[in-house]
Amino acid sequence: MPLPLYLLALAVFAMGTSEFMLAGLLPDIASDLGVPVGTAGLLTPAFAVGMTVGAPLMAGLARNRPGRSGLPASVLVFLAAHVVGATTVSFPVLVATRVAAALAYAGFLSVALTTATGLVPPDRKGRALAVLLSGTTVATVAGVPGGAVLGTLFGWRATFWAVAAVCLPAAIGIVKAIPARRVPEAAADGPALRSELAQLRRPRLLLVMLLGAVVNAATFAGFTFLAPVVTGTAGLDELWIPVALVLFGAGSFAGVTAAGRLSDRHPGPVVAVCGPLLLVGWPALAVLADRPVALLALVFVQGALSFALGSTLITRVLYEAAAAPTMAGSYATASLNVGAVLGPLIAAPTLDTAAGGLGPLWASGLLVLVALLVALPLRGVIAADRSGGVLR
Repeated sequence: MPLPLYLLALAVFAMGTSEFMLAGLLPDIASDLGVPVGTAGLLTPAFAVGMTVGAPLMAGLARNRPGRSGLPASVLVFLAAHVVGATTVSFPVLVATRVAAALAYAGFLSVALTTATGLVPPDRKGRALAVLLSGTTVATVAGVPGGAVLGTLFGWRATFWAVAAVCLPAAIGIVKAIPARRVPEAAADGPALRSELAQLRRPRLLLVMLLGAVVNAATFAGFTFLAPVVTGTAGLDELWIPVALVLFGAGSFAGVTAAGRLSDRHPGPVVAVCGPLLLVGWPALAVLADRPVALLALVFVQGALSFALGSTLITRVLYEAAAAPTMAGSYATASLNVGAVLGPLIAAPTLDTAAGGLGPLWASGLLVLVALLVALPLRGVIAADRSGGVLR
């Protein structure tokens, strides 16, 4: 894989760390800025909504900019948002910086997805996507726990400064390493924006995006509320929460890496194997949550299966949106983040049911079931050959 891919992954690592790091920082932020913890919790959905809305918006605005200039510009805006966030004493300003950071991340990821796949031969899109998304999985393994440690030792602002510090070398490296105007082609040389947006009327593309969103919703429904399961049902000390998060992240890294080698040529088997295993895995996690060893083992397995399946489906979105070269990445990004927003919203009410803290795990299983039912009529779309064509 070419060096620019790894530089893009470094930027995704910094941005992914920022996306997930607030879970362990909210009490300190609330205390420092004088707001309730519940109010501070608005920072998380503000980021996710910014990502969902920003993906197509920023991709459309960046159509006339080659990746070499648009990508570092997004990283620098992201950096600036964190500098302001690290220095502000106003909660509304902090919310604004989270929205600005989300818009920058959405713009970056939308362009990076198409840029990454353009750096490799057409039949290696899945492997390129795996390298890019490894930045997110490494963020869950190292970045988020590391941010929590920084926040504990030096305060929540230190974590914001650390994210900003990682962004700078990533931006410089991208400028130096991304070939000029190689990918994506300038909008003037490709399809008109109206033509690219018209691809969203294609049922196959919409169904694959829906499938990716539902699978990601299942992932975030369980992952978001994992901490109460660790300390409540399993009866483990709070120090085991980062251990569980690291295991989930390590599993997700393994899953993305394995799927990257299979999603181009054998996407059908990936879905056929991972889907049913996920359907069994989430309820099994709920049933065995009171057994710490089983809980931690299943957390790793569910992370691997979730990200293997999710990254494969996002690869299919890029294949199905091949006629929208500058917007395809935004469609994939929007699909991911719709799931990231809906998953916790669907899972949260289950905490007040008889299932209690295990409710989100059962909700994840139900969402996987919905995804598999959606996938049944999509067998021909998912089972694609190495060039992106459909195997009949």
